[in-house]
Amino acid sequence: MEFRKDINGLRAIAVIAVVLFHFDASWMPGGFAGVDVFFVISGFLMTGIIFRGIEKESFSILKFYIARANRIIPALAILCLALLVFGWFYLTPFDYRALGKHVGSSLTFVSNFIYWMEAGYFDTASHEKWLLHTWSLSVEWQFYIIYPLVLVAMRQFMSLKMMKTAILLGSVFGFIFCVIATYQWPSTAYYLLHTRAWEMMIGGVAYLYPFSIQEKRKKLLEWIGLALIVSSYWLISKDNPWPGYLAIFPVFGSFLIIQAQRNNSFITSNIVFQKVGAWSYSIYLWHWPFVVAIYYYSLDSIFIYFGITLSILLGFLSYKYIEKIKFRNDFTSVFGYLKCKPVYFLCIIGFLGSVIFVGNGINTPIRSFASSEEAKYVSIYHLDNYKKYLPEAFMDQCNFFDVESLSAKVNDISEACTTNGKGGIFIWGDSHAQALSYGIRSTFPNVHINQVASSGCRPLIKADDESIEEYKRACDRSNEMAKNKILKIRPKVILLAQRIDHDKNDYSEILHYLHENKLPSKLILVGPSPQWQPSLPIAIARRHFNVADKVISDLSFNRSVLRINSQLHIDYDNSEIEYFSMIDQLCNKNGCLAKVDDKNTPLVFDYGHLSLKGSKYVVENMMKDIISSYL
Repeated sequence: MEFRKDINGLRAIAVIAVVLFHFDASWMPGGFAGVDVFFVISGFLMTGIIFRGIEKESFSILKFYIARANRIIPALAILCLALLVFGWFYLTPFDYRALGKHVGSSLTFVSNFIYWMEAGYFDTASHEKWLLHTWSLSVEWQFYIIYPLVLVAMRQFMSLKMMKTAILLGSVFGFIFCVIATYQWPSTAYYLLHTRAWEMMIGGVAYLYPFSIQEKRKKLLEWIGLALIVSSYWLISKDNPWPGYLAIFPVFGSFLIIQAQRNNSFITSNIVFQKVGAWSYSIYLWHWPFVVAIYYYSLDSIFIYFGITLSILLGFLSYKYIEKIKFRNDFTSVFGYLKCKPVYFLCIIGFLGSVIFVGNGINTPIRSFASSEEAKYVSIYHLDNYKKYLPEAFMDQCNFFDVESLSAKVNDISEACTTNGKGGIFIWGDSHAQALSYGIRSTFPNVHINQVASSGCRPLIKADDESIEEYKRACDRSNEMAKNKILKIRPKVILLAQRIDHDKNDYSEILHYLHENKLPSKLILVGPSPQWQPSLPIAIARRHFNVADKVISDLSFNRSVLRINSQLHIDYDNSEIEYFSMIDQLCNKNGCLAKVDDKNTPLVFDYGHLSLKGSKYVVENMMKDIISSYL
């Protein structure tokens, strides 16, 4: 096939969008759609390779696989090796263990399944996963494995014309399924092949059904395609279900640009886009670890520009010195394929990742950082360690959502959650209400305390229109249970608490519900806790390990809670609802209280859930008198 400058330029349009979105989503809110553009390009190129081989009766599945391995594995393997070396010196055992797992899954091209299974309520933030972006490479590789097998099998009983028709119909039905799946199973639809294959098949349709049009119309076609792609970058955001029906815009836009076949277009053929397009795969590989590093170490925003520059530089170097290496793929026997060098890269580095994972992040003195006091401190509060305290402390039996299986519980919560006597305190909300409940029960041992608090579930009177899938099922049941039990228990105090987005709730609806049912209960709305990304223990270990530094000011602080706190004051300071501001109590112009004793015990054990001692500290020192006045 003749080199297509337009396709190379389209790669640049895709990678620029992805890079800008990842470094700062406000620059290009829908830049993640660049991945979908890549999928279309891959489908076009792979369909061309396969059909040309089938038509000439010279197509070899093994040679196809080896060619893909030669193209994809070397640069990916070098990136993984670099991260393993970096992690040896700078990552805690838990983080290094996770990196080892992700290296192994990335090099075996199953990382999309791993990230799909890891996605959950207490899951590590995406910006702490150094190889998260490899999910798309795994999807592509899975397509590369299945697609030629299906086409070769189809050729045994189908004409080429019928095969082309089947791909066209498969694209249409694949899109319809994708739309349905995105709303029914959003996490699955995002990460897995069955809802992404149609995008690559659309690229195949572009190869199989090329347009034959005049030059003037080609230009119009290109501009329409570009408008569809660029508009998706700016008008779509991460708040939209994806891929879904909206994916048709970048996908069809890419289809039109490929069909326009304008090799002399200034838009796609200019020197800048040609260079960036050539380096796009390596730029894509290297940019994400820099995004993670900026987040992981809470670096100033100026480092975004250094990160972008280094991504391009390393992308160029990777392209020139790794991607351009010509590995053999002209083996004459099955055993000859055992000489494929990239496969050995995969096996060796993948094995290293597996050893690190199985070895729990090499938590031994041979890794000096792993045995440092700071690393030990972070490990104490890592969820894998700290979660052993949570079922009892959070009263997990009062939770309609199972955080381990990421599903709504089949059975109702324990009767013990709501049969502790009438009056007293009723705790209603999500896991932040659960965290607060530990301090409430410790501080008020002689008060009747009932609780309905489910992970990810904000307190609502109406059905939850924000949650989806299993969360919605759990949350609607949780809130319905809370509403009904409140009528029977008639608590003196109802505590409402949730993670964030308090300003999206209208708590006066709950107050109106109480009035309707003639309940004299006092509503106390607890505002957001101070929150840090990726977690407070990490911020303390890296920059505030001196036990004297109790109040800290840190770049990792999530400032959105300040905006929410201000809005809640406006909405509820002069209402019947008592607003308790945790931010006002714990923060001042010098920062926020981060430690609750002289032993570096953090206020929150992760990004914002109160630690056990943190919960007791807040309730005993700041909430006790307020709650007592209504009992």
